[in-house]
Amino acid sequence: MDLDLPESTLAFRAEVRDWLAEHVVTLPSFDTAEGFALHREWEAELADARLSVVSWPEEFGGRDASLVDWLVFEEEYYAAGAPGRVNQNGLFMLAPTLFSHGTPEQQARILPKMARSEEVWAQAWSEPEAGSDIAALRSTATRTSDGWLLSGQKTWSSRAAFADKAFGLFRSDPAEVRHRGLTYFMIDLRADGVQVRPIAQLDGEPGFAELFFDEVFVPDEDVIGEPGAGWRVAMTTANNERGLSLRSPGRFLATAERLVRLWSETRDPALADRVADAWIGARAYQLYTFGTATRLVEGAALGPESSVNKLFWSQLDVSMHETALELLGPAAEVAGDWPDGWLFSLAGPIYGGTDQIQRNIVAERLLGLPRGDR
Repeated sequence: MDLDLPESTLAFRAEVRDWLAEHVVTLPSFDTAEGFALHREWEAELADARLSVVSWPEEFGGRDASLVDWLVFEEEYYAAGAPGRVNQNGLFMLAPTLFSHGTPEQQARILPKMARSEEVWAQAWSEPEAGSDIAALRSTATRTSDGWLLSGQKTWSSRAAFADKAFGLFRSDPAEVRHRGLTYFMIDLRADGVQVRPIAQLDGEPGFAELFFDEVFVPDEDVIGEPGAGWRVAMTTANNERGLSLRSPGRFLATAERLVRLWSETRDPALADRVADAWIGARAYQLYTFGTATRLVEGAALGPESSVNKLFWSQLDVSMHETALELLGPAAEVAGDWPDGWLFSLAGPIYGGTDQIQRNIVAERLLGLPRGDR
């Protein structure tokens, strides 16, 4: 692809950089009630500047910006140290799913509120016996008049402690097994029959929650795609979690730059190669993603190759943070963002499907190797 960005993109980069320099604030963790509320306000401020969802159509709060412009926005956002995106589950996972599979009515009803974080979304994927193997889920959806009754349990639901809505799969046809007979629902977490039980992390903050559903009514209008065809819809969500949307290169470029600055304070020769490798890896991921954006613009779709993407960035993130902690030595225990970033990086090889699952997908669906259980 042509890596010489057009003048319009360069002008957009300058606009974003200037706006962020004037408006970026430091906020408490969005895994606290206070921080969650303040992050909502930040998202509304982004939306007022039409910067919360730049690649979306204007009718939903975006700018109709190109994917390359969105990648540039992400680079500037992370470089500026701007607040984390409290509604990332909605913006980067559910929204692409709605664009691909949602009805015009669903898009018009849900996306504008999502763009302003008036409605913040949680994931309702994993279950106690179904983590990366989501097709083993046991939660059920039973047909009723004008909708469905959902029952069961979800766990490790990110942002669910304070979120308004959730999205996830439920088994709607008990006669089917595995990937068949699943339906994709959007659920009001304030509805009767929903119980939200926060899960405290090591720092005591409830970054996750368990969700319990006791015959929770969901209307037909909140089903995405056809009943029973939820697996196909869910693969759009999963591919965006593993691929282009959730972990853009800007995140890792910013971390790599911070790592280089940290190394320059000590110039430890024993770690120089690892620091250089980290910077090269972040840059390689940036170029690879520009290539993915070019293919999408030309009509391609995200597929199993997103598993390669996920394997790369999850390992890169761990490696960069481990290198930083080694540079810091004993001071790492009180070194601000680096220890927290390292702890979070350890989740990368797990969420979105474990690295082991991703390697299976690469082996079977990209390389054509036989399944291990055959």
